[in-house]
Amino acid sequence: MESLRVSTIQTNVAWENIDANLDMFSPKIMSLKGNTDVVILPEMFTTGFTNNCAELAEVPDGKTFQWLYQHALSIDAVVAGSYIVKEEDKYYNRLIWMQPNGQYAIYDKHYLFTKANEQEFYERGTERILIDWKGWKICPLICYDLRFPLWARNTVGYDLLIYIASWPVARANHWKTLLSARAIENQCFTIGVNRVGVDGNGLYYAGDTSVLDYSGEVIYQTTHAEDIFTVALTHKAQQEYREKLPFLLDQESYEGKVGEKDS
Repeated sequence: MESLRVSTIQTNVAWENIDANLDMFSPKIMSLKGNTDVVILPEMFTTGFTNNCAELAEVPDGKTFQWLYQHALSIDAVVAGSYIVKEEDKYYNRLIWMQPNGQYAIYDKHYLFTKANEQEFYERGTERILIDWKGWKICPLICYDLRFPLWARNTVGYDLLIYIASWPVARANHWKTLLSARAIENQCFTIGVNRVGVDGNGLYYAGDTSVLDYSGEVIYQTTHAEDIFTVALTHKAQQEYREKLPFLLDQESYEGKVGEKDS
C-alpha cells in the first residue's frame, strides 16, 4: 500500500461569512496542488461554529458543495470539511468528503455539543462512515465526537482517524489528550484539525492541529498561528506496530447500537 499524503489547514474563519471564507480557503488549497492526496479543513469552515443555521444553511448540492468539487478536481485530491446543510427541513453539521472524480461521502455529526445547545438546532447523525481512499480505510468524525471513545472504536480495521473541530482554547488540554488517547486505543494514525482566532461569540481558538502516529506520539502540532502542513503517512509501519502489539484483537463486543441512549 502506498503512503498517503494528508494536508491540514489551520486558519482563522470569518464569522458567518460564507463567501469570504471560500475566497480565503481557495488559494490555500490551490497551493497544495500536486503535493497532497487529502486536504482537511476545520469544522464549519464556511461560517465558524454557529447555531444560526436558519440563515446560513445551504441545500445539499449548493454553493459550498460545488466549490468543494471544483477544488478537489483542480488539485486532483480529496477536500474535506463540514458546513451547515438543510435537508428536508432539518439542519445538519455535515462533513463532505469530496473526491476529484465527483464521488463523495457524507458524515453528519453524531454527538451534538449540548453546552452550546447545538442539539436544539441541528439533527443528530446516526451512522459512522468508512471511506476507502488510495487503499486506506479512513474514519472522519467531528469535534465533540472526540469525547466519546465508543463512537471511534476501531472494530472495522480503519487506518486513519480524522477529527475536524472548532475547539476553544479553554479546553485545549482535553483536545490534545483525547487525540492521543484515540490514537493509542485504536492503534491508528489520528489527525485533528482545528481553527485559530476569535469567533463571533468571543471564543478564542488556539488551533493545536495535530498529527499523531498509531502509538499516540505527536508527529506535528501547531498552536496560535495559521499554518498549512502536509505529512506522508506510511501504512507498513502502522501494520508492523499492530502485529507487535495486537491489542485490537482483544476487544470485546458490546450489545446495542453505538451511540444509542438507554430508555
